[in-house]
Amino acid sequence: MNKNDYTIRKETETDYKAVELLTREAFWNQYVPGCHEHYFVHVMRSHADFIPELAFVLEKDSAIIGNVMYTKSTLKDPDGNEKQILSFGPLSIAPQYQRQGYGKALLEYSFEQAIALGYDTIAIFGNPNNYVARGFRSCKKHNVSLVGDIFPSALLVKELIPGALDGRRWYFYPSPVEQVCDDADAVAQFDSTFPKKEKCWQPSQEEFYIHSHATITW
Repeated sequence: MNKNDYTIRKETETDYKAVELLTREAFWNQYVPGCHEHYFVHVMRSHADFIPELAFVLEKDSAIIGNVMYTKSTLKDPDGNEKQILSFGPLSIAPQYQRQGYGKALLEYSFEQAIALGYDTIAIFGNPNNYVARGFRSCKKHNVSLVGDIFPSALLVKELIPGALDGRRWYFYPSPVEQVCDDADAVAQFDSTFPKKEKCWQPSQEEFYIHSHATITW
């Protein structure tokens, strides 16, 4: 991958449909038969927690082949003190360009922009295999959990500024926009506006199930 072969810029309204189609192609049958990420992208843009300043597309040969989007999320300590942080997702790269460094380039660029906006921490739910090389660590190593002292294996945390979490106990609260994909009927209705694709099972779906249901207990 040559840095001169691509451009990263902010998403514009004219990109919306192309980004949704890209997201659908990138995630189709990866985690479940079909996918819902393109609907999430569509709804996220109108949510109060969406950060348009951190919505980026990556172009190659005048075509959008990658995108990433961010929302606000929250950490709270046991005394009720709140800290606003970031979550990103989906990170989408066109299937034919995956595992070639474009996702890395897009993320690293977005990290720089997030720091410039004053953010110092990111927390996501994701496959550790994809993100530990980008500086993400287990939530447990940063003393971050869900309410109930649950440490999901898939909850990953990155300090954009080292020491930002100062070692104290934190509870993670994702944006409520994360819940929109629970509406299966709405997802199906939105997906019907796209070209028909076959839903099927593949091994990555079992891998996703294991990661998304596993917790760290020691």
